[in-house]
Amino acid sequence: MSDSSRTMEDMRVVLQTCKSPCAKDRVKFYDTWAETYDKDVSLMSYRAPHLAVNFLSENFTGTPEESLVLDVACGSGLVAKLMVELGFRRFVGVDGSKGMLDQAAESGLYQDLNQALLGSDPLPAQPGAFDVVMIIGALRPGFVPVSVIKEIYQAAKPGAYICMSRVDPRSEAGDEYKVSMEQELQLMEDEGLWTLVATKEMHRYMLNFYQNYNEGEQNEHYLNGTMYLYRKAHNES
Repeated sequence: MSDSSRTMEDMRVVLQTCKSPCAKDRVKFYDTWAETYDKDVSLMSYRAPHLAVNFLSENFTGTPEESLVLDVACGSGLVAKLMVELGFRRFVGVDGSKGMLDQAAESGLYQDLNQALLGSDPLPAQPGAFDVVMIIGALRPGFVPVSVIKEIYQAAKPGAYICMSRVDPRSEAGDEYKVSMEQELQLMEDEGLWTLVATKEMHRYMLNFYQNYNEGEQNEHYLNGTMYLYRKAHNES
């Protein structure tokens, strides 16, 4: 089957092959998906990178050209490709999938790319080195644990921006993850580690291929989520 003939039903079947709760199994899935990933996410109406980059741009007061960006769970480089359009030029990427990192390398946008299974391996990023940290689409049950938030915070410079998105999958674990994540965000704010710059809902950011639907009902089955932008304290308490 050629890429141009792929249908929404084909994509639903593909994504439902990745139901294992094991992070290593998910990495293997993304390794096999990497070559067609960019074309496929376009078919999926995957808008999270666009929404998040626009969200950052609306609130960012730094100088893009001088900013070093850590792109966590960078995948094939969709976020970096959009940030380049805003003047950002310096990127370091991290992902668990070697296949995805190979695709990101082909973009020529990253000065460094590192493989790590987030939550199991330490985040391979120099502490206090980054002006912007992005993690888009990966903060969800079975992908990246909430504990990684503290690691990406540690990679940020004092005064740096940390932009995250959380998916609201229609699953039993969805609310549990949301509660745990937002508790961690609030605790870090209460501790004076960072301040909330803005938060914004992501509506209809991608088609939900993880559940069955009747023919003709696709437009009613979108995933939603939330974006968060924090700024690390200049002087940690």
